[in-house]
Amino acid sequence: MHHPPHEPDFLHNLRSELSNGRLWFDRAVVLVYAMAAGLSVVAFTLLGEWGFGVFEHLYGANRWTILLWTPALTAAIVWVTRRHFSGAAGSGIPQVMAALDPALPPGAQSRFVSLRLTLAKIGLSTAGLMAGLSIGREGPSVQVAAGVMQHARRWLRPDSGMSNHALLVAGGAAGIAAAFNAPLAGVVFAIEELSRKLESRNSGLIITAIVLAGLMGVSTFGNVTYFGVIKVPVLGWNALFPGLLVALACGGLGGVFARLMAISLTGSSPDRFSRWRSLHPVRFAAAGGLAIAVIGLVSDGSTFGAGSHAVTQMLAGQAEVPSLYVLLKFIATWLAAWCGVPGGIFAPALSIGAGVGSNIALLTAPDISAALIAIGMAAFLAAVTQAPLTAFIIVMEMVDGRAMVLSLMMAAMLASLLSRMISRPLYATLAEHMLAGLQPPPATVQAETPQAR
Repeated sequence: MHHPPHEPDFLHNLRSELSNGRLWFDRAVVLVYAMAAGLSVVAFTLLGEWGFGVFEHLYGANRWTILLWTPALTAAIVWVTRRHFSGAAGSGIPQVMAALDPALPPGAQSRFVSLRLTLAKIGLSTAGLMAGLSIGREGPSVQVAAGVMQHARRWLRPDSGMSNHALLVAGGAAGIAAAFNAPLAGVVFAIEELSRKLESRNSGLIITAIVLAGLMGVSTFGNVTYFGVIKVPVLGWNALFPGLLVALACGGLGGVFARLMAISLTGSSPDRFSRWRSLHPVRFAAAGGLAIAVIGLVSDGSTFGAGSHAVTQMLAGQAEVPSLYVLLKFIATWLAAWCGVPGGIFAPALSIGAGVGSNIALLTAPDISAALIAIGMAAFLAAVTQAPLTAFIIVMEMVDGRAMVLSLMMAAMLASLLSRMISRPLYATLAEHMLAGLQPPPATVQAETPQAR
């Protein structure tokens, strides 16, 4: 006999929810750690700004001193990183992806994500900005917040339902939400890059944690968009050709950038520079730092740091960046990553994309330059990360560009599609390389096999 389904009993469900004290304790632990993760990113932001302020003061006092300062500090950062905090090198997003891999050996997670690495990442990335390197703090914020969030595990019951995987996803996404003042981007990043699906049992708690971490940034810096509000004119059919040109240029250039980064950082190229880097990493970092300093001097200082100031100027129509800005920023960002310093590529990628949009706007449609700059930012970031949804939502939230939702979405999708024809996904490739480094070499396995028998 078929019984009709029972409607939910509100009072009964409320009583059972309120009577489960341990469940509420677990939830409170997760949310407190989410706030701590958000605040750690806020502290990182303030330290990063202070660090780059030190560099700007030094550059303003005597610009030639950076020819010594930048190489020396870059070499010192790489030496400390390789000797004491090897898991802190690079962006931080591949580390979190590697920590989420189900095939990761037990106990190996701390090599990629931990409170120790969180503190190291903040300190070393700040030092990188102090050196004037073309790095961002947004990618590292993913590893910083994930390191804080996974520490909640020691306070939760084994049967709490909040798995280590869920904590890492929530922490990594919280880092994006807090770094960009963009909670929606954090949620999408969690689904698109870190986890193909959120755990349905705790998806509400995970999303609440991500948004709460994002609110830490809002409560500190105010409810302001990262690059202010852009004035977007009504885009007609006249914007189709320049917009398409920006998306295709960024897709191709971003794909080349991702491929170059993957080859350089995995050491898969047989060229003499890669061999030199593997044999003498600190000397290589010093040479790379010197090259970045020279590029910065040639560009009149515009390629130093994350590039946020240059983007703000471009969006305001006050751009004083050199005509070769895109090429110089591209090289400076690649060199900084190749040196092996802890630092991300999100912010530099946005500034390169903005430069592409600005250049094409000058040639085709100066009256809609702000819109083309925003399209370039979304397209280049999507091409480099091959995460188009995250890219277009980050840019939409950063410039308050809701009037451009369809334009940003289409540009990000098209650029990502073109990039996939040129390069494998960058972060996934780097995560695979890190995981491969944990495996013993084949010769060791063969040597051990007869003894095991």
